[in-house]
Amino acid sequence: FPGWGSQSSKVQIHHNTWLHFPGHNLRWILTFTLLFVHVCEIAEGIVSDTQMKSRHLHLFLPAIMGFVAATVSIVYYHNIETSNFPKLLLALFLYWIMAFVTKTIKLVRYCQDGVPFSQLRFCITGIMVILYGLLMAVEINVIRVRRYVFFMNPQKVKPPEDLQDLGVRFLQPFVNLLSKATYWWMNTLIISAHKKPVDLKAIGKLPIAMRALTNYICLKEAYEEQKKKVADQPNRRPSIWLAMYSAFGRPILLSSTFRYLADLLGFAGPLCISGIVQGFQNTTNNTNTTEKDASNSYLSSEEFLRNVYVLAVLLFLALILQRTFLQASYYVTTETGINLRGAL
Repeated sequence: FPGWGSQSSKVQIHHNTWLHFPGHNLRWILTFTLLFVHVCEIAEGIVSDTQMKSRHLHLFLPAIMGFVAATVSIVYYHNIETSNFPKLLLALFLYWIMAFVTKTIKLVRYCQDGVPFSQLRFCITGIMVILYGLLMAVEINVIRVRRYVFFMNPQKVKPPEDLQDLGVRFLQPFVNLLSKATYWWMNTLIISAHKKPVDLKAIGKLPIAMRALTNYICLKEAYEEQKKKVADQPNRRPSIWLAMYSAFGRPILLSSTFRYLADLLGFAGPLCISGIVQGFQNTTNNTNTTEKDASNSYLSSEEFLRNVYVLAVLLFLALILQRTFLQASYYVTTETGINLRGAL
């Protein structure tokens, strides 16, 4: 399936099937979270295995297989979405069901064996049950909206008007979430600009949502709403500030949220570095390491976060996520500013 999909995922400007299925962004966020939880599960299994007298590959090999399967699932979904062939999502729906059932059985066995909630493996399994359940719900919603499996008349969706215009080459609103975050879709333009100078024809026209006329109409409608609200109050005048907030407040709040998340992730660096330094100090002072047997191979979250290699990986991921949120905040702020100035 990935081999077939790699042919259909080549982005062309005249591609007319860049359709986002319902729950597109939520699915990508859930999959990224699932991949992160799988990384934690792999790390927990490896750390537990190193503290035992003999090797137990079952502690981390299934987690590695789950990570690969989650990666293949999002690649598979992306190629089905770009090809606009939702019937093939049925295979993905069956996978989410099986994964949800097996993880639920594992969680029930932990409860029966008396594994406490404080153990990291129990928490990871519980989080995975929730994530697989949410992904299954997203898939059910796609079936309900697109009506592609159990319905006689499936929903027919046309490509966005911008993609029907060959002159529009700004694909940021139409690509998947990962391409939006990394601006991967711009590689074609960057490569062509490296070979020869870029002219206006290569850049193309603006999408409809970013044109001055579109934003002017949006701001004018918001201002007219302000006029209606103060029509019965002769002492009040319509506020252009409230009209701007009504028309452009949502992206401004989104940009602020991205910036707050980036600032919060800034604390991860010092905390991880402090933990790494303390870990090396404890390793130097305590040369004797304790080994566990197979019956007591569970790690607590505190023991897991004391591992210097785990902290190093968390530091790396936190820095990448911080820069991603910061860049997203800059982009949304710049785009909203351009639209607002065009509207005014």
